[in-house]
Amino acid sequence: MAEAKTGDTVRIHYTGTLRDGTTFDTSDGRDPLEFTVGSGQIIPGLDKAIEGMAVGDKQTVEVPFAEAYGESRPEALQAVPRQEIPAEIPLDPGTQLQVQTPDGQTLPVTVVEVTESEVTLDANHPLAGKDLIFDVELVEIA
Repeated sequence: MAEAKTGDTVRIHYTGTLRDGTTFDTSDGRDPLEFTVGSGQIIPGLDKAIEGMAVGDKQTVEVPFAEAYGESRPEALQAVPRQEIPAEIPLDPGTQLQVQTPDGQTLPVTVVEVTESEVTLDANHPLAGKDLIFDVELVEIA
């Protein structure tokens, strides 16, 4: 039986959870995730685990944060004067927003703290600093 190798296009069903059991993503109820093994289209730790799997194989993969979204970087937190944010923008902690950088790029951020004078935004990926667990099934090698 053929095994997935670098350069193969594969399709997987998966459920991603945190160590506390919270599900953060799943393909359940959707088409399988399609990507090319070794291409950098998915996080490195999961990509490596797919190599060597055969169609129908299932496994649980533990991906340390270093092979997922990296460490949570303190320098990615930024306090912005509250008056610089338009009043119609919701600022509840946990709200995800898009900001534009000085060079014109769009950057996703999360509101982490709000005071009368400032809003603290976090540009870390929401899963940065977290170890991830995936239940994976290889459904196709194209």
